[in-house]
Amino acid sequence: MGEHDEDDKYNNVPYFTALTTYCNYAVIVLLGHIWDFLVNTFGRGDGVNGADGSDYAPYVRSFEDFYARRVYSRVSDCWGRPISSAPGAYVSVIEREDNLEMDWKVDLKPTGKTLDCINLASYNYLGYGELPGGIDQDTLEALDKYGVSTGGNCVEGRNDILEELEETMADFLDKEASIIFGMGFATNSQVLCSLVGPGCLLISDALNHASIVVGSRNSGAKIRTFAHNDARSMENTIRESIATGQPGTGKPWRKILVVVEGIYSMEGEICNLPEIIRVKKKYGVSLFLDEAHSIGAMGGTGRGVCEYWGVGTKDVDIMMGTFTKSFGAVGGYIAGSKDVIDLIRYTSPGALYATTMSPPCIKHISWVLSEIKGEDGTGKGKQRIKQLKENTMYLRRKLAEMGLQIYGEPESPVIPIMIYGVGQIATFSRECLARGLAVVVVGFPATPLILSRARICASAAHTTEDLDKALEIIKDVSKLTMIFYDTPKRRTPALKSPKKFEEKVHASDSIFSSEEIVEHSTENGHTVLPRAAPDFGRFSFM
Repeated sequence: MGEHDEDDKYNNVPYFTALTTYCNYAVIVLLGHIWDFLVNTFGRGDGVNGADGSDYAPYVRSFEDFYARRVYSRVSDCWGRPISSAPGAYVSVIEREDNLEMDWKVDLKPTGKTLDCINLASYNYLGYGELPGGIDQDTLEALDKYGVSTGGNCVEGRNDILEELEETMADFLDKEASIIFGMGFATNSQVLCSLVGPGCLLISDALNHASIVVGSRNSGAKIRTFAHNDARSMENTIRESIATGQPGTGKPWRKILVVVEGIYSMEGEICNLPEIIRVKKKYGVSLFLDEAHSIGAMGGTGRGVCEYWGVGTKDVDIMMGTFTKSFGAVGGYIAGSKDVIDLIRYTSPGALYATTMSPPCIKHISWVLSEIKGEDGTGKGKQRIKQLKENTMYLRRKLAEMGLQIYGEPESPVIPIMIYGVGQIATFSRECLARGLAVVVVGFPATPLILSRARICASAAHTTEDLDKALEIIKDVSKLTMIFYDTPKRRTPALKSPKKFEEKVHASDSIFSSEEIVEHSTENGHTVLPRAAPDFGRFSFM
């Protein structure tokens, strides 16, 4: 399940589409260089990097500068669109137009108008990004009592409501303890350096999020990747790494940590957790699970991919998640053993040098958790989880029936629609917006060159009427852009439902024990070691 090799995705690209996409990029680059030559020879520089005659070093690399001016600037209106409403089932998008006074520069100015759109662009899985009934009273009271900011870090700024939320989150995940951060990205990028360091090995899925890439590089640990969501590749990487030991010395690794995601946000694929746990236990390594997109959205009670697969959370050493998707808030959490959480609290840059979560956000998340757990007695949380699943499967079924190529599993609320062609990305985005539908489109360098796509997100906030209207718009725009690639002659591999995890998995000793982690805290420096360039295909303009 979910083990899609990158070559398989390339095999789904129609040959003519691949050829025209490469040709389009070649023409754009060629014309851009011709224009730069003419401007540098006869013009005033047109802002070309280093062409102003100054003695200062250029701000950016020449290719980055060229790409921004000659490629991205042509379609910049398709990204970073500002909104003027809550990101609910519908959203008000601020209309923009080119600022002609800025010449080539990526600059758009508001027209003063807004467009009311069906919102398939926001991460609002359970619909808590917008509260039709108004903000919960406890949230408003927290603003009056505690103010906007705690004015302290995760030690000094840990007030009673934050401590209560940490205990609630730990109980929700059946973990000993948890720690809450005020920023989701920092929950990864500023924590991994407290868990591994020099002499340690971090084994990462090839398509892990940018926050994991940054956190891994900051840790000072040696980094190796394995093929996306492929337990066999992961096992081979672990076995080879154990056999060869540390580079240069051959000494055993001090610790080995595997990092995976619950749902991969660019692919819509669900982590093959049972197989990953099996390999993890076989070799005695530790597992870090990023549930930014799966917590709240997966499982019968919203407890994430562990519940989805029927796997105990005790089989995952460290669990990470964010409150920015299903909870409609900000920040993130790490849950694990008490020793690990204490180590993070007193050594992580994100815990020591950043202000804790705002009190109103703390109370909002606590309120959302009480609804999800059913403690409010209304059953609304359970209904939202059920509605999300129904909307997700309805969208996926209808899109597949249209003949569109989509990635991911039937219950994944992240739904990539393959576009491929460079010219079709902008057309798809602009035409959807003009018809009242907000979507996200993603192209190079956020994806490989010919694997451009639109990415829509299901939400419990939508009614069937909302989805039918959105699907009709997608159908019309797909006809215009000619992206019905999944014809009877060219069918993508069938989406698979999760198999029941029948193998009985027990907790086992890990080389990443609490004692070793605490000992490691006295040695771990935060030096960034050089490594191969990150996969910029995982970065997005959004």
